[in-house]
Amino acid sequence: MGLSWKLLVLQLFMGCLSEGSGPLRPVFTKQPGSIVFPLHLNEPSREVTFSCEAQGHPPPSYRWKMNDSFIYPQPGSRYSISGGNLRISQLNKEEDAGVYQCLASNSFGTILSREASLHIAYLEEFKTKRRSPVSVREGQGVVLLCGPPAHMGELTFSWIFNEYPSFVKQDMRRFVSQKTGNLYIAKVEPSDVGNYTCVVTNTVTQSRVQGPPTSLVLRNDGIMGEYEPKIEVQFPEVLAVAKGLTVKLECFALGNPVPAITWRRPDEVPFPRKVDVGKSSGVLEIPYFQQEDAGQYECTAENSRGKNTVKGRLSFYASPHLVEKPQDVQKAIDESLLWECKASAKPKPSYRWLKNGEPLESFEDRIQVVNGALSISSLTLSDTGMYQCIAENRHGRVFANAELKVIAVAPDFSSSVLKAQTLARQGGDVLIECRPRMSPRGMISWRKGKEALRESHSLAKRWGSEP
Repeated sequence: MGLSWKLLVLQLFMGCLSEGSGPLRPVFTKQPGSIVFPLHLNEPSREVTFSCEAQGHPPPSYRWKMNDSFIYPQPGSRYSISGGNLRISQLNKEEDAGVYQCLASNSFGTILSREASLHIAYLEEFKTKRRSPVSVREGQGVVLLCGPPAHMGELTFSWIFNEYPSFVKQDMRRFVSQKTGNLYIAKVEPSDVGNYTCVVTNTVTQSRVQGPPTSLVLRNDGIMGEYEPKIEVQFPEVLAVAKGLTVKLECFALGNPVPAITWRRPDEVPFPRKVDVGKSSGVLEIPYFQQEDAGQYECTAENSRGKNTVKGRLSFYASPHLVEKPQDVQKAIDESLLWECKASAKPKPSYRWLKNGEPLESFEDRIQVVNGALSISSLTLSDTGMYQCIAENRHGRVFANAELKVIAVAPDFSSSVLKAQTLARQGGDVLIECRPRMSPRGMISWRKGKEALRESHSLAKRWGSEP
């Protein structure tokens, strides 16, 4: 069997192998997702598994990173890798919370998965056992502090008045902040005297703890006269809100008489129907936040003695979303590459590139990254590999994968065939071009009959009277 037949058989074999085995380069079929693990103090099983799976031929191998550092599982350690999955046992809230990424590699290159966070939700007990009584005059406003214990995960707050199940009911006069847990009484009445206990619930672990009781007592040196409102619960001056989230603004004031709370937008933009003001007017809720909801918001507390106003601005942000991705490409040696990578985001994203899971360093002038676009001139075989564009802002990042194959090509005249006959005017010029496709660039020589000519690449010959 001749050499050409052997090459043909090998090509057919590789083609069949490729078709039967799926893509040669590694391609993720499953990437890790973020996990919130509810940690109960008395729970013996503390284990999570991050999933990762990729196709490729040869089959990919896997590695994992935590906070950009490689994980090296050792026999008997809490970390183990099975297939592409990472298993972490005996979770430790101080050591294991962080950002994880999977790397899949084969002989064609390496790709890095999206980021997956591990949050370990927990709620500890209150450390303090006793609190001093709070003494106020009748008609005076008061704030009872909750001071929630160490925790991770969203909390909700309520207050027990004297004994369970008697809870404080919120109204125009009483308010429980779901930001701090504090209880606010705008104007104390004799019926408010008693013991108050803050109840903290972790919505992830569903665990609940109670703080030490706080006694509220009345002073005997007279009744508090009327005074203008003082806003004690304020929303931030600037609050960034993600697209599609629900935002709740809190506003509550102390005062005598009990202040009325009203909301408005200083630019006189009316609230859409989706905006909800709580029964006590202390909470403004905006569901499914959009760009048009951004801007200034104003809360006013008013009674017969005066009014108090606070303002804040909601800013809209969106994590990056890819709108243009690089595609797999095959190039010959010495050709050029241009990959576009664009994402929509607010604020505008920045871009960087990886090659085989590592930052692409542009030490050479031939490699440039401008506004997300990657250009490489004068390609070499060493440029072959897996590339990833990363678009990111402070709210998130996205990855786009593409493979670059740089190949060598034997000289081929099929796309630029020389004419069998060229007519020329006697005494004039004629240009016969030779442009074979080949990679890398090779030497081109000419013959006239059996005589070798010195010119290369093209032959410009003036035809005279010579035969």
